[in-house]
Amino acid sequence: MRKWLLGGLALVLVLCGGGAAALVYFFARPPLDVRVVFDRALRIPPIADSRQGEQGRRVFELQARSGDSDFGHGATRTWGYNGAYLGPTLRAKRGEAVAVNVRNALSETTTVHWHGMHLPAAMDGGPHRPIAPGGSFQAAWTVDQPAATLWYHPHPSERTETQVYRGLAGLFIVDDDEPAQRALPHDYGVDDIPVLVQDKQFDGDQLSMGERLGSDIGVLGDEILVNGTPRPYLDVRSELVRLRLVNASTARIYNFGLAGGRPFALVGTDGGLLDRPYMTDHVRLSVGERAEIVVALEPGERLTLRSEQALGGDLESKFNGGRDAFDILQLRAGASLTPATLPKTLVATPRLDPEQAAQTRSFVFQGREISGRGMDMSRADAVVVKDTIEVWNIANGHDTPHSFHIHDVQFQVLLVDGRAPPPELSGWKDTVFLAPKQRYRVIARFADYADPATAYMFHCHVLKHEDEGMMGQFVVVEPGQQPRLHG
Repeated sequence: MRKWLLGGLALVLVLCGGGAAALVYFFARPPLDVRVVFDRALRIPPIADSRQGEQGRRVFELQARSGDSDFGHGATRTWGYNGAYLGPTLRAKRGEAVAVNVRNALSETTTVHWHGMHLPAAMDGGPHRPIAPGGSFQAAWTVDQPAATLWYHPHPSERTETQVYRGLAGLFIVDDDEPAQRALPHDYGVDDIPVLVQDKQFDGDQLSMGERLGSDIGVLGDEILVNGTPRPYLDVRSELVRLRLVNASTARIYNFGLAGGRPFALVGTDGGLLDRPYMTDHVRLSVGERAEIVVALEPGERLTLRSEQALGGDLESKFNGGRDAFDILQLRAGASLTPATLPKTLVATPRLDPEQAAQTRSFVFQGREISGRGMDMSRADAVVVKDTIEVWNIANGHDTPHSFHIHDVQFQVLLVDGRAPPPELSGWKDTVFLAPKQRYRVIARFADYADPATAYMFHCHVLKHEDEGMMGQFVVVEPGQQPRLHG
């Protein structure tokens, strides 16, 4: 259908006066290749303040508010948590009881979803838990998952793309006692660096949400912000630096690598560390995915993190930004560096056995529907029995890029188009890129929390698609229970 629409658009351009020149530009315009002069020190989001609450619970305070930010275009109106843009980094340890008090000082309803976190459905922050203007909500749970780079962002009905684009997002880092965490760079803001990447476009001094002609995935900006910083550089004082990459854009897919093809070590993905470092020269992240990489530097050198072509060479990928390239971040090594060594092994990942699966399900992402159905908050698309393992077959049924994200659980990838997954998909995941016509087979254990009246989400994490109804729901129940959703 997309190809027919593009063909029809080309015909309209030709029939309209001057259509030939417009047609040539439309199809022949080159992809973006944005190179910058790095002139601003990378902002490091502060660690969120917390206090000791009842029963030893660590309590955080977040307020969603509006403000003005300086991205080099003047005073740009933005949204953030506890500030004008983005939010502080929340940090807690496995086994720790936490509570986050969220207040909404915006003019519209919002929510806060804890992306990648294992927690009760009532605390998950999806569209079922709206926070009205002037309202508040407390999310409380006990952190029980391996150390990982997670993030938080809004998840309201039909407004997620706009609210994330305006700046509502932040990191949530989970720590644990695994020795690998101490063996890797772990001094936050010094050799352990959050790298929250977003693309933006501007109309004068304000953010613009105009969509690229021919695109089907939403806003594709021509400027990059990292932690809210345009054209950022980072002064490095150690031989090894750990970058926690987060694709916090609303639509764009990135293919991160170092200029010149310098290899680096991939040490973690969405749900935590890999079994061992994997040496590579690129890592592709769709919207919502995370990766932890370790980069080695020599004294005095400057090294640029870039995003190169992320998709194939067809017109569909071109219109959806898949052939664009960007400078992301410059690493500036000091004249002398603290010695550091990369460990050879990290953590042991227990493998889930598909032979133990209680259920196998299949879902096809196509148009703005999943398996032919759009979002309905009163419908359970899957009813899962607590403490069981399930295998899900996830397919992209057409030519538009999608991503698959599931709430509450981390999964393991069993197959990609019928073949064993590559090393970068060997760890725990909660989001995975669905290239056109691609098929994934994943496995997850749905442990701990049952609530027949409250659903978790699974959906496309291209936020325009999510807002337009490309979401489903699953309910975790005790054996013999039936779901009781009311919309």
